[in-house]
Amino acid sequence: MKILVTGGAGFIGSAVIRHIINHTSDAVVNVDKLTYAGNLESLAEVSDSARYVFEQVDICNRAELERVFNIHQPDAVMHLAAESHVDRSIDGPAAFIETNIVGTYTLLEVARDYWQELDDERKQVFRFHHISTDEVYGDLPHPSDSNVECLMLNDELNEQLNIQNSTLNIGLPLFTEATSYAPSSPYSASKASSDHLARAWRRTYGLPTLVTNCSNNYGPYHFPEKLIPLVILNALEGKPLPVYGKGDQIRDWLYVEDHARALYKVVTEGKVGETYNIGGHNEKKNLEVVHTICELLDELVPKTGSYRKQITFVNDRPGHDRRYAIDASKMSRELEWRPQETFDSGIRKTVQWYLDNQGWVHSVKNGAYQS
Repeated sequence: MKILVTGGAGFIGSAVIRHIINHTSDAVVNVDKLTYAGNLESLAEVSDSARYVFEQVDICNRAELERVFNIHQPDAVMHLAAESHVDRSIDGPAAFIETNIVGTYTLLEVARDYWQELDDERKQVFRFHHISTDEVYGDLPHPSDSNVECLMLNDELNEQLNIQNSTLNIGLPLFTEATSYAPSSPYSASKASSDHLARAWRRTYGLPTLVTNCSNNYGPYHFPEKLIPLVILNALEGKPLPVYGKGDQIRDWLYVEDHARALYKVVTEGKVGETYNIGGHNEKKNLEVVHTICELLDELVPKTGSYRKQITFVNDRPGHDRRYAIDASKMSRELEWRPQETFDSGIRKTVQWYLDNQGWVHSVKNGAYQS
């Protein structure tokens, strides 16, 4: 099987490609524009594989996409290319509209034309997998807004969900595949639009599409503008650790390699026309995440005084969603996927990776990765 991955030089896309090359016999065509967040150094370990090809192409460029499809003849598309930073979308939404909406439309049209020309056997096999975010759903009730208490999960449920010593907001709602869309930011609105386009191309034209919506990812090779790598690197450099508002926003954290496994499951085993929510069953307040990173650094790179002293509270982001939480039971039930990493194990691996890969970090910080 040959899979065309858009945005394969990005954080999640590179994890997907590493997973496919390292753990399957499939081939990958990586299509990436190489914007500021695209980093081919994240694919160094697989770049010499005979099953890997890179094409520097903008998904808004129809002619170039047609060339890529005609040359490489993919059996499936995994569409991850997107502008994805909420703060950047607030400051400059135009790029998000162009890439996430117009780019997705262009890719769908090229994929549809290609698919219609396939023979019946290959047409039945072909899949267009659109990868999206839980932010399209808006936000959920927050514990501070409810009388429902947070209860410790029982041992049986802990084991089922692969959670250790976790407290979830039992009784509060979760995002399911049937949750109505209510995006809050230009970023999430653009992703909601692209989700609707993928589903419309399935219903109107018969293109075999699938959609996944995932919770917040973290792990190795994460671009330093996002919360977890920003806190790790700022802490090590003695800089302030910025926390929005009171830091009580809740996110469901998913280790990126668990997400990569899930995405491959969906594109190879998922049912056409279905939506699958992918989450880590790890609801954490942002401040709790920052505290955990500080404690790990206190242990692994001790200094005089705790890294917590560097925490600085800043004005909250406009329209900041207060809580995300994914119900991933459909993935577990239908595709037999569960996260392998708990937040405790995943965040320790992540911190250690940044400590062990200062060359990658330095290259990102000085811009050398864009050469």
